[in-house]
Amino acid sequence: MHLSERHFKTISKLIEGQVGIKLPAAKRLMVEGRLHKRVRALNYSCLNEYVDNLFHDGQFEDEIAHLIDVVTTNKTDFFREPSHFDFMRDVAVPELLNSRGRADLKIWSSACSTGMEAYTAAMVLDDMNRRGSRFGFRILGTDISNVVLHAARTAIYTTDVLAPVPPDFIRRYFMMSRNRESDQVRVVPELRRLTGFMRMNLMEPSYPVDRDVDMIFCRNVLIYFERETQRKVIERLCTHLRPGGYLMVGHSESMIHSVVPGLKQVQPTIFKV
Repeated sequence: MHLSERHFKTISKLIEGQVGIKLPAAKRLMVEGRLHKRVRALNYSCLNEYVDNLFHDGQFEDEIAHLIDVVTTNKTDFFREPSHFDFMRDVAVPELLNSRGRADLKIWSSACSTGMEAYTAAMVLDDMNRRGSRFGFRILGTDISNVVLHAARTAIYTTDVLAPVPPDFIRRYFMMSRNRESDQVRVVPELRRLTGFMRMNLMEPSYPVDRDVDMIFCRNVLIYFERETQRKVIERLCTHLRPGGYLMVGHSESMIHSVVPGLKQVQPTIFKV
């Protein structure tokens, strides 16, 4: 059975209110497909019954996290939009280190999904140290989905996602399974120790994150928000950047300089405060 128009609008309004993501009518089939497994797990007879019961008997608080996990999109890759990591290595990090006395960096992956963005940054920074740079770093990844955060903390991936990773990085930063028939790899402990993850909603009025971050990645999530929501999220993120810090957005999100005055555009998708 399909979601009625009324029930789909209920889900859409709820998701936009909770996480800022709009679900237009064209997404109804996607939402239905993703919800079927959850409906079966809770022994409801149909999708509409599931929606009706969301607000009954105190179920909302328990179920909202599951619903968010089901309907949010968590596309990510290692070395996605690689020019950002080239800029980080060649321009941003040397500049940030030269601009002050202390030699340590804070990087925030603000919509980290399964952690590939955060671990890519960790690989690039560790490689810089191996090539002669001398600095410490910590990386924080945040996301709204508990499912992807679990995957990020575990740091276990299948070999097919390693295609964009340079071969020497694969050898250095991933452990192969002892089971020769397994297609799984795991990020090495040295990088996992430098990379932490926590659940956070970009729609919250304030973020539990340090306010001296050197670089924030917020890529391919703003496109799901209305313009006013984009503005508020970017303004909040920028309060966590130290002066001279960088904000990286996705290639389809380069319009944010017109949303938030005061950001200096360094490249089409790279901004500086």
